[in-house]
Amino acid sequence: MMAGWQFGLLDETGLRLFAGVGAVLILATAITFVLSITLRAERHAGLISNLRLRVGAWWVMVIMLYAVLAGGETVTILFFFVLSFLALREFITISRTTQRDHSALVWMFWIILPIQYFAVWQHWYGFFAVFIPVYAFLFLPARNALAGDTKDFLRRTATTQWALMVCVYCVSYAPAILQLPVALELGKVAADGSPIGSGGPAGANLLMFLLIVVQGSDVFQYIWGKTLGRHKIAPNVSPNKTVEGFVGGILTATALGAALWWITPFEWWQAAALAFVSCLLGFAGGLVMSAIKRDRGIKDFGALIPGHGGIMDRIDSLCFAAPVFFHLVRFFFAAA
Repeated sequence: MMAGWQFGLLDETGLRLFAGVGAVLILATAITFVLSITLRAERHAGLISNLRLRVGAWWVMVIMLYAVLAGGETVTILFFFVLSFLALREFITISRTTQRDHSALVWMFWIILPIQYFAVWQHWYGFFAVFIPVYAFLFLPARNALAGDTKDFLRRTATTQWALMVCVYCVSYAPAILQLPVALELGKVAADGSPIGSGGPAGANLLMFLLIVVQGSDVFQYIWGKTLGRHKIAPNVSPNKTVEGFVGGILTATALGAALWWITPFEWWQAAALAFVSCLLGFAGGLVMSAIKRDRGIKDFGALIPGHGGIMDRIDSLCFAAPVFFHLVRFFFAAA
């Protein structure tokens, strides 16, 4: 019997979502197989190999997400904690930090990052929303100044602040979405400090909505760009991003968001509007990260995810979309 079924943060709706995603991956796997036996191997070897790596990595990522949601809110927050840690490590690795930044980096990795995620875990909205942009933002340059080394001071400080904001603060809003249903049902005051897991499967479905829409937008932009792309948006930053890919990807992902209204507490047009804004922010995130990579003369942030690059290469759009999505939902849809 499926009635009332729930496992961790997964309910019947979540199970149907994963079944749908699994069907899409099966189709992608079948298309990759057909292409591998119909295209001339010596001419399209790179394309086929890349497709296999990308589809294989998507299978691993989807299974991993299913497992952490089934494990509950604490496991899900720990998962994003690890993602933030790895993303921050990738970001710092490509940055021009030196031994002079050691103290600031120790604070970022081992004190500020755990405190931010502990606050998210405890649903302390009033704290985690300002901890990094106010307290950490002011503390890090003060810590560097106390060290007495003023060489490249502004550049070093800006690098550490930017890395912390993007890799920790912005990413931490993804698991914070799990607590939004309490604000939607009982109001903002009741949500601040509410019990862990109180968002339940509704929070997980809301998180899944954002992930599917934003990651889907990335895929749709790639497909539209490859098939119809002619006019480049910012060729010096990201040569593969085209106007056709941008418009086609954003509109397709917005339609996908509208079609998924049933997993959210929104009307279909509200889901479409939130999906549209999230996709625009996701595009901006990808573009900004591409600019950083061009500045550093690298193609990817890392090589941890086969076919995709590093952690930051896969979640660059989520970095920009998650905090805006969280605040829009909380501002416009929280109960009075």
